Amino acid sequence: MVVEIMFKESIKPSCPTPYHLRTYKHSLLDQLMPSAYVPMIFFYSPINSDSNHMNIVGERLERLKQSLSETLIIFYPFAGTIKDGLYIDCNDNGVQYVEAKVSCCLSEILSNPDILMIRKLLPSNISRLESSDAEIPVAMIQVNILKCGGIVIGTQTSHKIIEGPTSTTFLKAWAASVRGSGEVPMPSFIAPLLFPQNNLLPRDTMLAIWPSLLKFGKCVTSRLVFHASAIATLKAKASSSSVVPNPTSVESVSAFIWICVTTASRIRYGSRRPSVLSHICDAEVNLEFQSLVGLLRKSIMETSGEFVEELQGERGFQKVLKCLTELGEVHSNGGADYVAFSSMCKVGIYEADFGWGKPMWVSPGGIDGLVFQNLVFLIETRNGDGIEALVTLDEQDMAVLQSQTEILSFAALDPSPFQPHGMFGSL
Repeated sequence: MVVEIMFKESIKPSCPTPYHLRTYKHSLLDQLMPSAYVPMIFFYSPINSDSNHMNIVGERLERLKQSLSETLIIFYPFAGTIKDGLYIDCNDNGVQYVEAKVSCCLSEILSNPDILMIRKLLPSNISRLESSDAEIPVAMIQVNILKCGGIVIGTQTSHKIIEGPTSTTFLKAWAASVRGSGEVPMPSFIAPLLFPQNNLLPRDTMLAIWPSLLKFGKCVTSRLVFHASAIATLKAKASSSSVVPNPTSVESVSAFIWICVTTASRIRYGSRRPSVLSHICDAEVNLEFQSLVGLLRKSIMETSGEFVEELQGERGFQKVLKCLTELGEVHSNGGADYVAFSSMCKVGIYEADFGWGKPMWVSPGGIDGLVFQNLVFLIETRNGDGIEALVTLDEQDMAVLQSQTEILSFAALDPSPFQPHGMFGSL
């Protein structure tokens, strides 16, 4: 697949950002985030007409740029630059925008998805952590025109202020503007008011913890698809009247993957190692499926309601310091296995309709590099009843995971997004 860059520019808001909004301070929680970029790739079906193929593509591209400019009025921080890790200068520099021509058709990509190959459809390979103090953009977009007339939109957005739901809201707002819909989702940039910034928080606080989570070597990202039948079986196995009687799909799939990853670690290293997801899981803890689902549910419940209230206002700084101390203790175990889970399920990621229909497929792309984190990224399938898991592990750990655990009894490895749902085994 050859990707040729045809056009680059900065798309600025169609109206200047008011002076009183020019500085957007990071919230206390944003201060903790490293300057990482989160990639997402949206695949749209080709044009059904051969006669005016290029004219239609050209019209779509012009409408995309015009509507992006209009959308940036309400998403004004996205057009700024991050400075000093503490605030965004909402200077209307614009979103970095690229148009590219791709040598293949959508059917070729989707028939045999190559996670690392499709990273070429992203605007820039800067998804790894950035340690530089230089100004960095908040958002970047690459619009790829396929040989068949299909369009692929790749985005890179800064995790400093943009998490999954915010990114989805932006895409849906942009799409609504392209369609000319009056129902444009509106953002709410109130985090700095709820969680006031505190300059006493050392800038390298999280970086002191992150190295213990990072691994050095050759990583592999595998795409594992859990279809509805497999998820139903996992949920039934995870259910327990005394622990969690109604596990969610995300809880069930996450716990199952966690079991398989820890099993692969035990096989490779010859003994059980402590494992950290959201809770410490020491070598003596019960690794039964139902018990791990219970741990997940308990940890999720502990980070909602009263916990969030404690992070708000002036007292939030002390609560954050306490949490950071606890995290430091958890991550100080060099012999532990760390697995980070992130979910984009149920946030409406497939609702970004630019007037050409909903995406045929949405993928975050894989992780490539010599420094990485054990990471599991969950995203729902197009019909909403399945879950795609992008799992990044050390190359040797991945080989053991796929060959010596039950993971492939429940998940399909890199299937076409349109492959008929398969039937999988049972625990």
